[in-house]
Amino acid sequence: IELGNQTLRLNGAGVREKVVIDVYAASLYVPQKGANTDEVLNQPGPKSVHTVLLRDVTAQDFVGALIKGFKANNSAEQYQRYLPRLQELGKLMEEVGSARKGTVVRVDYLPQSGTRIYVDGKRQGADIAGEEFFQGLMRIWLGPKPVDSTLKAALLGRQ
Repeated sequence: IELGNQTLRLNGAGVREKVVIDVYAASLYVPQKGANTDEVLNQPGPKSVHTVLLRDVTAQDFVGALIKGFKANNSAEQYQRYLPRLQELGKLMEEVGSARKGTVVRVDYLPQSGTRIYVDGKRQGADIAGEEFFQGLMRIWLGPKPVDSTLKAALLGRQ
């Protein structure tokens, strides 16, 4: 894909499962392919995660999972520092409301402006400044306690 005047490569893609239910498909795009979390998160330039919902999801469920995953994969200090930004992101998602099966959520990181959210191609709210915030979000999927270890391996191109 093209983002911020740069070509990004598909690093990996997979499906998030909860119990036996497919929740969403996710794909990770970066400037250079990386085989581990640090290689992916620490490379300069834009990055993007695309998710396609495979079932209906309420905004409250989405936001709750986001906050839980962020807290589990970042330090207590990072969590407290970014809680206002997480709440801001939560507010954006609540304004969108429930997402139906097939909804596409895209989270882009642009070095000049920060984290930018799109739902079904429509930009949601203002950019959220800071690369550390984007990295914290990515740890939800790529951190030490990912929401789905099989999905983590897939996003890192191991499956």
